[in-house]
Amino acid sequence: MPVPGDPQPTPARVGVVGAGQLARMMGEVASDVGVELSVLATSEDDAAVATADHVVIGNPGDRHALESLAEGVDVVTFDHELVDLDLLEVLAREGITLRPDASALRFAVDKAYQRTRFAAHGLPVPRFVVVNSGSDPALDAFLAEQATAPVVKVARGGYDGRGVFFPERVADVAGLVDSLGTLVVVEERLELRGEVAQLVVRALDGSVAHYPLVSTVQSDGMCVEVRFPSDDPALAAPAAQLGHRVADLVGAIGIIAIELFVTDAGLVVNEVALRPHNTGHWTIEGAATDQFANHLRAVSGQALGSTEPVVEHAVMVNVVGADEPADPGAGRGVPGALVHDYGKAWRPGRKLGHVTAVGNDAAAARVTAWAGARAYGTRTREST
Repeated sequence: MPVPGDPQPTPARVGVVGAGQLARMMGEVASDVGVELSVLATSEDDAAVATADHVVIGNPGDRHALESLAEGVDVVTFDHELVDLDLLEVLAREGITLRPDASALRFAVDKAYQRTRFAAHGLPVPRFVVVNSGSDPALDAFLAEQATAPVVKVARGGYDGRGVFFPERVADVAGLVDSLGTLVVVEERLELRGEVAQLVVRALDGSVAHYPLVSTVQSDGMCVEVRFPSDDPALAAPAAQLGHRVADLVGAIGIIAIELFVTDAGLVVNEVALRPHNTGHWTIEGAATDQFANHLRAVSGQALGSTEPVVEHAVMVNVVGADEPADPGAGRGVPGALVHDYGKAWRPGRKLGHVTAVGNDAAAARVTAWAGARAYGTRTREST
């Protein structure tokens, strides 16, 4: 405990590019980990404005806005991947500290780069080809080997299912590629047994800690439910090993979230994010140090906090705007439902918040989390 009258340590000054719900939740824990938080918001209405110590209004693709954010902080981090890597390289040459840096962020920003680098280092990824034309001979050769229509992903700019396409027939792929008019990753459509997510955090000294593995449920390309612990305990060790391999290759400082497919052949990397992630929201109530606190600790050069769970079971359900306005207060009326409202204006299809339930019984926690989310007003429904 600090002694009254003793000088308090100067807080680390962290700037966040983006002011959405992830930055908002960083702001909620910043003072607890000795961080003074600034955010680059596009509007005073952005979610994180309510919790940040300082706010800069501007566009994340604008050099002057980024420099204005950097002027008042020691290190810059991110709550999304919609960034200009070339511009970030310019800022780094100006002496601005970025964590993660542009070379690490490229793994999250550019799916073509990520797939190519991961495959070259022996990490498990779907079979794929990178093309920007439907007439590319490499695409013809790849499609000739596919028994079912593959998945098509734009290399840059996609998230939460955006930029990901599932053509019905192999014959439709070439036309789809041409219609997109950009670099795409075409990859095999795997038969899945399930999906899991591995969250790791990498410190400034290169040390890596991992959170327990969780199972995830997707709908329309968006995660709707997360369950701790994962449904298959046998996957925990290989997922943690894979997470450490990804962290070492990517070299990012902070949270690294890895979404994984579960197949008969083993775990396969789906997506990677270099920031706090939807699949880690359960750690707010469920872990000794939540993902937001550990991200801030890592990027500010502090020692990592414990990633050990403090509950037996946790279920997190996203609240996605339905056709009628949402009511977080109604969600809070469900006993045991832990409601996190993001302070966003309601809009159908918009991620408005999440509800977590914890306890000694997995089924009961799931029932409570979904009851809270339905009362709040989510449009999604639990799978059977």
